[in-house]
Amino acid sequence: MLADDADPGLSMTVPAGVTAALLAPMVNVGVKPKVAILREQGVNSQVEMAAAFTAAGFEAVDVHMSDLISARRSLDGFQALAACGGFSYGDVLGAGSGWAKSILMNAGIADQFEAFFHRPDTLALGVCNGCQMLSQLTDLIPGAEHWPRFVRNRSEQFEARFSMVEVMPSHSVLLKALEGAYLPIVVSHGEGRAALSDAAAQQLAVNQQIAMRFVGNDGAPTQRYPANPNGSPGGLTAVASLDGRVTAMMPHPERSFRGAQWSWQPQGLGDLSPWAMMFKSAAAWLR
Repeated sequence: MLADDADPGLSMTVPAGVTAALLAPMVNVGVKPKVAILREQGVNSQVEMAAAFTAAGFEAVDVHMSDLISARRSLDGFQALAACGGFSYGDVLGAGSGWAKSILMNAGIADQFEAFFHRPDTLALGVCNGCQMLSQLTDLIPGAEHWPRFVRNRSEQFEARFSMVEVMPSHSVLLKALEGAYLPIVVSHGEGRAALSDAAAQQLAVNQQIAMRFVGNDGAPTQRYPANPNGSPGGLTAVASLDGRVTAMMPHPERSFRGAQWSWQPQGLGDLSPWAMMFKSAAAWLR
C-alpha cells in the first residue's frame, strides 16, 4: 500500500463520558464477580485477559478445559466466562475447531456450557481463538444462530497489526458504552475472515448484532487491505447474541486496555485506554 498524503492516520474518538467513567472509582468494591479465564492447549493471552478483568473489579480464575472435563471445576460457580486467544491444538482442525469439538463431543461439558449460556445472569466474551471457538457453539448460545464462522485471511498469512475499528450500535453489554467509538486495537490472527451468507449478514444487521467493524483511517467501513487485515465482508469483526450477554470478537481488547500497550498514542491517553470500558461495563452489569 503506497503512502497517502491524504490519509489522516490512526485516531481516537470516544463517546462523551467514557474518559470520566474510566477515572471514576469503582462502586460495590466488596462484590467481586467471578470470571472464568478459559483456555485450552495452545491458547495464550490468558494473563492479559485476567489482568483486564481484575482491573475492572473481577475475581479472575484460571480455568483450563481439562479442569472442566475432570470435574475439578464447573462453570456453575461463575458469572462470567472469557475464552482467550491463541492457537488451540495448533489450529490443525481449523481455527477454534478442536476446542469447540472438545466441548460438543463431550455431552456433559456441552450441557454445562449450554446451561451457562442460558442463565440470564451470565456474560461471556470470546476473543480471537475464543471467538472462533464460540462461533462453532451457536447451537448452545441463544440468539447466535446467524453468527459467521471464521476462516483463512484473504492475505493467506498471519496478520499482527494495530487496526482501526468502529464500535457499532448493538446489543452487546460489554460494548454498549463504547458505541460510536473509533479506536485502534491489537489484531493477531491468521483465520479471522468472517464467512457467512448474504442473508445471514443482513439478519445480523437488522438484529443489531454486528458489534464492531474494521474501518479505514477515514472512518469508513472497508474491505481494503491492510486496514481490513482479513477481508471480512463489510469489515465485520465482532458479533453479539440477541440479548447482548455473549460477545465474540477477533481483535484483542485485553491487549489494548492499557495505554502502555498502544504502539501509537494520542494526546490524553491515560493509563487505562477506552477498551478498559468493556470490562468495567461487564462488572457494572453483573453487580
